[in-house]
Amino acid sequence: MLKLPEKDLVFLVKENYDLIAVAFFSVAITYVLSKTWRRASGVDHGEGIPGSLGLPFVGETFSFLSATNSTRGCYDFVRLRRSWYGKWFRTRIFGKIHVFVPSTEGARKIFSSDFADFNKGYVKSMADAVGQKSLLCVPQESHKRIRRLLSDPFSMPSLSKFVSKFDQMLSQRLKKVAEVGKSFMVLDFSMKMTFDAMCNMLLSISDESLLRGIEKDCTAVSDAMLSFPVMIPGTRYYKGLKARQRLMETFGGIIAKRRNGTEHQDDFLQSMLQRDSYPSSEKLDDAEIMDNLLTLIIAGQTTTAAAMMWSVKFLDENKEAQDNLREEQLVIGKNKGEGYSLALEDLNGMSFGLKVVKETLRMSNVLLWFPRVALNDCTIDGFEIKKGWHVNIDATCIHYDPELYKDPLQFNPSRFEEMQKPYSFIAFGSGPRTCLGMNMAKVTMLVFLHRLSSGYMWTVDDMDSSLEKKAHIPRLRSGCPITLKAFS
Repeated sequence: MLKLPEKDLVFLVKENYDLIAVAFFSVAITYVLSKTWRRASGVDHGEGIPGSLGLPFVGETFSFLSATNSTRGCYDFVRLRRSWYGKWFRTRIFGKIHVFVPSTEGARKIFSSDFADFNKGYVKSMADAVGQKSLLCVPQESHKRIRRLLSDPFSMPSLSKFVSKFDQMLSQRLKKVAEVGKSFMVLDFSMKMTFDAMCNMLLSISDESLLRGIEKDCTAVSDAMLSFPVMIPGTRYYKGLKARQRLMETFGGIIAKRRNGTEHQDDFLQSMLQRDSYPSSEKLDDAEIMDNLLTLIIAGQTTTAAAMMWSVKFLDENKEAQDNLREEQLVIGKNKGEGYSLALEDLNGMSFGLKVVKETLRMSNVLLWFPRVALNDCTIDGFEIKKGWHVNIDATCIHYDPELYKDPLQFNPSRFEEMQKPYSFIAFGSGPRTCLGMNMAKVTMLVFLHRLSSGYMWTVDDMDSSLEKKAHIPRLRSGCPITLKAFS
């Protein structure tokens, strides 16, 4: 008999209002007519992949959204089904069949066949939020051109300038919160830091009022990325798309000022507008510029800020790793001299710091899985995949595989002293869609770890491990509050 958990019903009513009455009426009719639904048995062995597809179209969407709205996080949906069916399983979410791929061999085949046999796959709400011309959503014929033109802010000359500015900004803000002497949330601190740094690099925005307005709207867009895609006032999806509309107007206004000569800056946007007279293959149109500005800001802020927060938590739980990191960073600071600023070349000497970054990304999994859509029928690890199915490379499962990482639940940066098996560390993906901001994320985290560990001791003031609700990446609900104490 069909029986949805009470928490699912409460969540859906709260989020989708009167749509739920219509939805459940339709579900009830579908249930009565359906003779093939096998939820009671727990396993559907079609095509050899275990799992339950649930009701037509609806599938297990409600359970997925319920997990997203819980303090266990959306990956609890995956974790639970893996306990039922094993590492490989399939499900239906938002009307699409999803297969979770848990192996390095599966990751290799999919990543290496991007564009040929697989394409990027996102749920509708995510594509609607960032825009159809975002690098995350465009088809193959546009992807290479847009990626090439977006690469400039992530080149080494640009990163060198970014490191200097970010180090100066971070040093000032850490000093300020330490002087106040009160507990503060690392997540909020790092979210604001990375957001301001990205807006400065991309758009040269420093006005506090404008920054906070854009940040508020970007947060609403981010919140809408894993929501039920219906335009009903009050829902996350509705609020997110309205916020997106305001952001496009803001970006459009900035572009207009640049073009009429009332404003000129040395930044990413200016470099794009300087291509106005170039052939179409060598420039981005305004919609492409604006969708990707939004994508870069959200992606650059949320993932890196979350990783910075997790690094503080993990280092607090492993004092030996914290001591080893601090020893390395103090040597770098001593060699630079009093009042120094970090340069890009200084980061090359942070070998243990880089291991901390990698281990943080392995354990935190700020990108839980990498979604793709099969363009053709194929076989992965002996399992048949049908054309049109969504295949999710499960980075979390791979990163926590005890056959790949000894004691995977233990934070141990030194494990990266050894060569890792190919496709066992995929925090940034792989292949032609490797994360464009990979190097920026690394240098941002290294600068943060340097200034934090070489200048301060800290205590975590709330050890609650519950996750933030509705977030599409894992973040502590507490925000990881800490109190800093500067070295005398």
